[in-house]
Amino acid sequence: MSNKTKTLAVAGAVAAALSATMTVPAHAQAKEKCFGVSLAGKNDCAAGPGTTCAGTSTVDYQGNAWTLVDAGTCAEIELPEMADGSARMGSLEAIERDLPQG
Repeated sequence: MSNKTKTLAVAGAVAAALSATMTVPAHAQAKEKCFGVSLAGKNDCAAGPGTTCAGTSTVDYQGNAWTLVDAGTCAEIELPEMADGSARMGSLEAIERDLPQG
């Protein structure tokens, strides 16, 4: 195989790889950490003090536990009201709410 053919083959492979990554929808690529929306045991990694990684939260909607969600949707996630009737919302930062006792 000539050098010209090899160069064209490599260039074609690179172009194919680049076009494949460009066909992924933008919304599938953009994710953000959303705190306080996970059910117990359903969080993604690092759920605050006393936890180690995914699935280690112990309280529903634990304020220091996060889950990856589509970017821009964290505050829009519908959650049940807190026991006192106030609204419960997701946050882009850890929050002091619904933390495990003890």
